[in-house]
Amino acid sequence: MKLVVGVSGGSGIPYAHAVLRALHDLNVESHLIVSSGAKRVMTAEGSGPQLPDLTALARHVHDDRDLAAGVASGSFRTDGMLIVPCSAGTLAKVAHGFADNLLARAAHVTLKERRPLVLVLREDPLPRPALLNMLAAHDAGATVMTASAGFYHAPRSVEELLHFVTARVLDQFGLDVPGFQRWREDTP
Repeated sequence: MKLVVGVSGGSGIPYAHAVLRALHDLNVESHLIVSSGAKRVMTAEGSGPQLPDLTALARHVHDDRDLAAGVASGSFRTDGMLIVPCSAGTLAKVAHGFADNLLARAAHVTLKERRPLVLVLREDPLPRPALLNMLAAHDAGATVMTASAGFYHAPRSVEELLHFVTARVLDQFGLDVPGFQRWREDTP
């Protein structure tokens, strides 16, 4: 399997790190694109994962300014793309086809080719423009998710909350993350 992983400027870089670690462990070929906004957020958040932590887990890393990268073309076959975290600005770009950087262009190509695109939003509260953009992205073919963990598995750490969101995101691509406890999975 081959997935494009976009990381945009919303707070929540630990979600991206958890997804990349899971893809690495599942031996999924990942193509990482980190926006300039995401790089600023990493610096501002300081204590969380930084760019080297993300790039170490990706099989391929693409510069967000390189609109000639393979992932910018529909002829470059992938099994889909996810953007985690997906900022409100990136959501708007995806919803309206504004492809001014590689991350937005790869998302546009993913929708154009009718491949799965998962947008993982982390921002709250959601103003009307974001809600409309979520609907527009959904109508264009994307799956819109929030980085909202469940609690039925009685998480005891932030890592377990990240694991829950990671597993739900990768479910969208048919990938099973080891150790994920599903609701009433053991109940007949």
